[in-house]
Amino acid sequence: MMEKSGPALEILLHRLAETPAEFLAEPRIGKTGAVHVAALVNDVLALYGQRASLAALEHFSAAGADVRRDRNRLALAMITLWLLADDWFVAAAPPQSQVLHLLGSVVTELALAGAAHQFVEDPDRREELARVTLARLDYRPDGESVTQAADRLSRISGVERKRLLEASRAAEQRAADIRAALARKAAEESADKWSRE
Repeated sequence: MMEKSGPALEILLHRLAETPAEFLAEPRIGKTGAVHVAALVNDVLALYGQRASLAALEHFSAAGADVRRDRNRLALAMITLWLLADDWFVAAAPPQSQVLHLLGSVVTELALAGAAHQFVEDPDRREELARVTLARLDYRPDGESVTQAADRLSRISGVERKRLLEASRAAEQRAADIRAALARKAAEESADKWSRE
């Protein structure tokens, strides 16, 4: 993760702070809102020389049962798209699968942590969004080592802390399962040894 050097963090933070009103407008859900987020996703992918399938774009136009939550998720996707339209990302043209994962699952998780516009207005949330975006596309801020970037990301991002904690718990559970399996195998081998004698 974060093996490649990306743009300077300051550039991304400045870009987020300068998010234009069009990207802060109300996302279209049903018959309300102004911005068709699926079209915006398609436009940014076109900047990368890519084209998304209609199925891939459906996530950005359909609303679920919780319209307020969907509105926040789509609003944060729009802000992230503004960031992804930066010249640096256009030149890098990250893989579509990574971009769609970022805009889908990752943005959904971030949107659960706070209001979308906080990621423009609050300096810590701006840094979180910029760092999470880079990390999910396998980049780190220019001038930072992998260790520095990972450390700063885990300190600034509640979502990242949660992901790391869950990964740690899963690793601990796997280790416990392996120890239990080894203990069972040793007990079986011991029982076999005693039964042969």
